[in-house]
Amino acid sequence: MTTDLVGRARDLLARHHNGTLLVLPNVWDAWSARAVVDAGFPALAIGSHPLADSLGRPDGEGMSLTEALDGIARICAAVDVPVTADMESGYDTPADELIERVLAAGAVGINIEDTVHSEDRMREPAEHADYIAALRVAADASGVDVVINARTDALLVGHKRFDDPVAEAITRLTLCAQAGARCLYPVALQLDAATIAALVTEIPGPINVIANPRTGTPAGGPKELAALGVARVTFGPLLQRELTPTIGALVADWSPASGA
Repeated sequence: MTTDLVGRARDLLARHHNGTLLVLPNVWDAWSARAVVDAGFPALAIGSHPLADSLGRPDGEGMSLTEALDGIARICAAVDVPVTADMESGYDTPADELIERVLAAGAVGINIEDTVHSEDRMREPAEHADYIAALRVAADASGVDVVINARTDALLVGHKRFDDPVAEAITRLTLCAQAGARCLYPVALQLDAATIAALVTEIPGPINVIANPRTGTPAGGPKELAALGVARVTFGPLLQRELTPTIGALVADWSPASGA
Protein backbone atom coordinates (compact mmCIF):
# COMPACT_ATOMS: atom_id res chain seq x y z
CA MET A 1 0.00 0.00 0.00
CA THR A 2 1.29 3.46 -0.85
CA THR A 3 3.02 5.65 1.71
CA ASP A 4 0.54 8.38 0.76
CA LEU A 5 -2.44 6.34 2.00
CA VAL A 6 -0.61 5.35 5.17
CA GLY A 7 0.18 8.98 5.95
CA ARG A 8 -3.33 10.21 5.19
CA ALA A 9 -4.86 7.55 7.44
CA ARG A 10 -2.54 8.55 10.28
CA ASP A 11 -3.41 12.21 9.72
CA LEU A 12 -7.15 11.50 9.78
CA LEU A 13 -6.89 9.38 12.92
CA ALA A 14 -4.76 11.96 14.72
CA ARG A 15 -7.37 14.63 14.04
CA HIS A 16 -9.85 12.59 16.12
CA HIS A 17 -7.58 12.87 19.16
CA ASN A 18 -5.95 16.32 19.10
CA GLY A 19 -8.51 18.03 21.32
CA THR A 20 -9.98 20.05 18.44
CA LEU A 21 -13.43 19.36 16.99
CA LEU A 22 -13.02 17.65 13.61
CA VAL A 23 -15.66 18.84 11.16
CA LEU A 24 -15.91 16.74 8.01
CA PRO A 25 -18.36 18.25 5.49
CA ASN A 26 -20.03 15.54 3.42
CA VAL A 27 -19.34 16.01 -0.27
CA TRP A 28 -20.64 14.18 -3.35
CA ASP A 29 -18.43 15.08 -6.32
CA ALA A 30 -15.09 16.63 -7.24
CA TRP A 31 -16.58 20.15 -7.37
CA SER A 32 -18.05 20.04 -3.86
CA ALA A 33 -14.87 18.40 -2.54
CA ARG A 34 -12.65 21.14 -3.96
CA ALA A 35 -14.98 23.81 -2.59
CA VAL A 36 -14.75 22.34 0.92
CA VAL A 37 -10.96 22.07 0.80
CA ASP A 38 -10.68 25.60 -0.56
CA ALA A 39 -12.77 26.75 2.42
CA GLY A 40 -9.99 25.50 4.70
CA PHE A 41 -11.01 21.99 5.75
CA PRO A 42 -8.05 19.60 6.16
CA ALA A 43 -10.14 16.45 5.59
CA LEU A 44 -13.57 15.60 4.27
CA ALA A 45 -16.23 12.91 4.19
CA ILE A 46 -18.23 11.45 1.33
CA GLY A 47 -21.87 10.92 2.24
CA SER A 48 -23.68 7.97 0.69
CA HIS A 49 -26.95 9.91 0.50
CA PRO A 50 -25.64 12.97 -1.36
CA LEU A 51 -23.46 10.78 -3.60
CA ALA A 52 -26.49 8.64 -4.45
CA ASP A 53 -28.58 11.76 -5.11
CA SER A 54 -25.91 13.04 -7.49
CA LEU A 55 -26.29 9.80 -9.48
CA GLY A 56 -30.08 9.74 -9.40
CA ARG A 57 -30.09 6.76 -7.05
CA PRO A 58 -31.86 6.33 -3.71
CA ASP A 59 -29.91 6.17 -0.48
CA GLY A 60 -29.77 2.84 1.32
CA GLU A 61 -27.42 1.09 -1.12
CA GLY A 62 -29.47 2.17 -4.12
CA MET A 63 -26.11 2.63 -5.83
CA SER A 64 -24.07 -0.42 -6.65
CA LEU A 65 -20.78 -0.80 -4.81
CA THR A 66 -18.96 -0.10 -8.08
CA GLU A 67 -20.91 3.12 -8.59
CA ALA A 68 -20.12 4.24 -5.06
CA LEU A 69 -16.43 3.44 -5.45
CA ASP A 70 -16.24 5.21 -8.80
CA GLY A 71 -17.59 8.35 -7.14
CA ILE A 72 -15.20 7.98 -4.22
CA ALA A 73 -12.24 7.58 -6.58
CA ARG A 74 -13.12 10.75 -8.51
CA ILE A 75 -13.35 12.75 -5.28
CA CYS A 76 -10.14 11.35 -3.81
CA ALA A 77 -8.28 12.15 -7.03
CA ALA A 78 -9.53 15.74 -6.96
CA VAL A 79 -8.20 16.73 -3.52
CA ASP A 80 -4.99 16.37 -1.54
CA VAL A 81 -6.49 15.69 1.91
CA PRO A 82 -7.63 12.56 3.78
CA VAL A 83 -11.05 11.33 2.72
CA THR A 84 -13.43 9.06 4.60
CA ALA A 85 -16.35 7.46 2.76
CA ASP A 86 -19.76 6.22 3.85
CA MET A 87 -20.03 2.58 2.80
CA GLU A 88 -23.51 2.14 4.32
CA SER A 89 -23.74 -1.41 5.73
CA GLY A 90 -20.95 -2.73 3.50
CA TYR A 91 -22.93 -3.64 0.38
CA ASP A 92 -23.02 -7.33 1.42
CA THR A 93 -19.27 -7.42 0.76
CA PRO A 94 -16.68 -9.42 2.73
CA ALA A 95 -14.54 -7.22 4.94
CA ASP A 96 -11.24 -7.91 3.20
CA GLU A 97 -12.67 -7.14 -0.23
CA LEU A 98 -14.34 -3.94 0.97
CA ILE A 99 -11.16 -2.62 2.57
CA GLU A 100 -9.11 -3.48 -0.51
CA ARG A 101 -11.51 -1.70 -2.86
CA VAL A 102 -11.96 1.37 -0.66
CA LEU A 103 -8.20 1.82 -0.38
CA ALA A 104 -7.83 1.34 -4.15
CA ALA A 105 -10.32 4.20 -4.57
CA GLY A 106 -8.14 6.41 -2.35
CA ALA A 107 -10.20 6.72 0.83
CA VAL A 108 -8.59 6.11 4.24
CA GLY A 109 -11.72 6.02 6.38
CA ILE A 110 -15.10 4.29 6.18
CA ASN A 111 -18.48 4.68 7.81
CA ILE A 112 -20.30 1.39 8.45
CA GLU A 113 -23.86 1.25 9.79
CA ASP A 114 -25.85 -1.54 11.37
CA THR A 115 -28.89 -1.36 9.09
CA VAL A 116 -28.56 -4.04 6.41
CA HIS A 117 -30.43 -2.49 3.49
CA SER A 118 -30.57 -5.58 1.29
CA GLU A 119 -32.38 -7.44 4.07
CA ASP A 120 -34.32 -4.53 5.60
CA ARG A 121 -33.10 -5.29 9.11
CA MET A 122 -30.67 -4.18 11.79
CA ARG A 123 -27.71 -6.33 12.63
CA GLU A 124 -27.64 -7.70 16.13
CA PRO A 125 -25.09 -5.90 18.37
CA ALA A 126 -22.51 -8.69 18.31
CA GLU A 127 -23.05 -9.27 14.59
CA HIS A 128 -22.27 -5.64 13.79
CA ALA A 129 -19.24 -5.70 16.07
CA ASP A 130 -18.01 -8.86 14.33
CA TYR A 131 -18.16 -7.12 10.95
CA ILE A 132 -16.30 -4.12 12.38
CA ALA A 133 -13.68 -6.50 13.79
CA ALA A 134 -13.24 -8.18 10.41
CA LEU A 135 -12.79 -4.78 8.77
CA ARG A 136 -10.20 -3.90 11.43
CA VAL A 137 -8.25 -7.10 10.72
CA ALA A 138 -8.35 -6.46 6.98
CA ALA A 139 -7.27 -2.84 7.39
CA ASP A 140 -4.40 -3.78 9.69
CA ALA A 141 -3.28 -6.45 7.23
CA SER A 142 -3.16 -3.80 4.50
CA GLY A 143 -0.77 -1.69 6.54
CA VAL A 144 -3.17 1.29 6.52
CA ASP A 145 -4.80 2.31 9.81
CA VAL A 146 -8.20 2.86 8.19
CA VAL A 147 -10.42 5.02 10.39
CA ILE A 148 -13.51 2.87 10.83
CA ASN A 149 -16.47 4.94 11.99
CA ALA A 150 -18.99 2.47 13.40
CA ARG A 151 -22.55 3.76 13.16
CA THR A 152 -25.68 2.57 14.89
CA ASP A 153 -29.22 3.47 13.89
CA ALA A 154 -30.59 2.65 17.35
CA LEU A 155 -31.50 6.28 18.00
CA LEU A 156 -33.12 6.61 14.57
CA VAL A 157 -35.50 3.70 15.10
CA GLY A 158 -35.90 4.80 18.73
CA HIS A 159 -38.72 3.53 20.90
CA LYS A 160 -40.37 1.76 17.97
CA ARG A 161 -37.81 -0.98 18.53
CA PHE A 162 -35.95 -0.38 21.80
CA ASP A 163 -37.20 0.43 25.30
CA ASP A 164 -34.14 2.62 25.86
CA PRO A 165 -32.59 3.69 22.53
CA VAL A 166 -29.72 5.58 24.21
CA ALA A 167 -28.73 2.53 26.26
CA GLU A 168 -28.98 0.38 23.13
CA ALA A 169 -26.72 2.78 21.20
CA ILE A 170 -24.19 2.74 24.04
CA THR A 171 -24.17 -1.07 24.15
CA ARG A 172 -23.76 -1.42 20.39
CA LEU A 173 -21.04 1.20 20.02
CA THR A 174 -19.10 -0.04 23.03
CA LEU A 175 -18.88 -3.43 21.34
CA CYS A 176 -17.76 -1.74 18.12
CA ALA A 177 -15.06 0.20 19.99
CA GLN A 178 -13.81 -3.05 21.49
CA ALA A 179 -13.82 -4.54 17.98
CA GLY A 180 -11.49 -1.87 16.64
CA ALA A 181 -13.62 1.03 15.48
CA ARG A 182 -11.72 4.31 15.65
CA CYS A 183 -14.83 6.52 15.92
CA LEU A 184 -18.41 5.83 17.07
CA TYR A 185 -21.50 7.32 15.44
CA PRO A 186 -24.88 7.27 17.24
CA VAL A 187 -26.70 8.94 14.38
CA ALA A 188 -29.75 11.10 15.12
CA LEU A 189 -30.75 14.54 13.86
CA GLN A 190 -32.07 16.00 17.10
CA LEU A 191 -29.64 15.09 19.89
CA ASP A 192 -29.85 17.43 22.86
CA ALA A 193 -26.95 18.35 25.12
CA ALA A 194 -27.88 15.91 27.88
CA THR A 195 -28.06 12.95 25.49
CA ILE A 196 -24.78 13.87 23.83
CA ALA A 197 -23.10 14.21 27.22
CA ALA A 198 -24.33 10.74 28.21
CA LEU A 199 -23.10 9.21 24.95
CA VAL A 200 -19.69 10.87 25.25
CA THR A 201 -19.34 9.71 28.84
CA GLU A 202 -20.42 6.11 28.32
CA ILE A 203 -18.98 5.20 24.90
CA PRO A 204 -15.22 4.46 24.97
CA GLY A 205 -13.95 6.39 21.99
CA PRO A 206 -14.36 9.52 19.86
CA ILE A 207 -18.00 10.35 19.12
CA ASN A 208 -19.37 11.53 15.77
CA VAL A 209 -22.48 13.75 15.77
CA ILE A 210 -24.51 14.83 12.75
CA ALA A 211 -25.33 18.53 12.37
CA ASN A 212 -27.07 20.86 9.96
CA PRO A 213 -24.40 23.23 8.60
CA ARG A 214 -26.84 26.15 8.72
CA THR A 215 -28.68 25.55 12.00
CA GLY A 216 -26.34 23.30 13.99
CA THR A 217 -27.93 20.89 16.47
CA PRO A 218 -30.31 21.27 19.43
CA ALA A 219 -27.17 21.19 21.57
CA GLY A 220 -25.65 24.10 19.65
CA GLY A 221 -22.91 24.68 17.10
CA PRO A 222 -19.22 23.76 16.96
CA LYS A 223 -18.20 25.48 20.19
CA GLU A 224 -20.98 23.87 22.20
CA LEU A 225 -20.39 20.42 20.69
CA ALA A 226 -16.67 20.65 21.38
CA ALA A 227 -17.39 21.63 24.99
CA LEU A 228 -19.57 18.52 25.34
CA GLY A 229 -16.64 16.35 24.26
CA VAL A 230 -17.77 15.57 20.71
CA ALA A 231 -14.75 14.66 18.57
CA ARG A 232 -16.22 14.70 15.08
CA VAL A 233 -19.11 16.34 13.22
CA THR A 234 -20.49 15.37 9.83
CA PHE A 235 -23.42 16.81 7.87
CA GLY A 236 -24.80 13.70 6.14
CA PRO A 237 -27.10 14.85 3.32
CA LEU A 238 -27.84 18.18 5.01
CA LEU A 239 -25.16 20.27 3.28
CA GLN A 240 -26.50 19.27 -0.12
CA ARG A 241 -30.09 19.87 1.02
CA GLU A 242 -29.28 23.33 2.36
CA LEU A 243 -27.70 24.27 -0.98
CA THR A 244 -30.78 23.29 -2.99
CA PRO A 245 -32.87 26.42 -2.24
CA THR A 246 -29.82 28.61 -2.86
CA ILE A 247 -29.32 27.14 -6.32
CA GLY A 248 -33.01 27.52 -7.05
CA ALA A 249 -32.97 31.16 -5.95
CA LEU A 250 -29.94 31.92 -8.13
CA VAL A 251 -31.65 30.78 -11.31
CA ALA A 252 -35.26 31.65 -10.45
CA ASP A 253 -35.34 34.96 -12.34
CA TRP A 254 -34.16 33.19 -15.48
CA SER A 255 -36.80 30.46 -15.33
CA PRO A 256 -39.68 30.40 -17.84
CA ALA A 257 -41.97 30.13 -14.83
CA SER A 258 -40.89 33.65 -13.79
CA GLY A 259 -42.07 35.13 -17.07
CA ALA A 260 -38.52 35.93 -18.16
